[in-house]
Amino acid sequence: MPKLDLQTKTLDELETMLKSHMKERMNLRFQKSMGQLEKPSRFKILRKEIARINTFLNIKRKKENA
Repeated sequence: MPKLDLQTKTLDELETMLKSHMKERMNLRFQKSMGQLEKPSRFKILRKEIARINTFLNIKRKKENA
């Protein structure tokens, strides 16, 4: 997901994106344990996207509190 796209999102939108990514990561873990995982590289992509979303959430929260 591009950086500019994340900057334009609101706090609520970022939080819903974060929740959906966390659910997807959990589903991937279940698939891995069952031996049904098709794209193991998706773990790496999700981990980085979650980190990006958390970064922008922290930035927006600091701006709100300042």
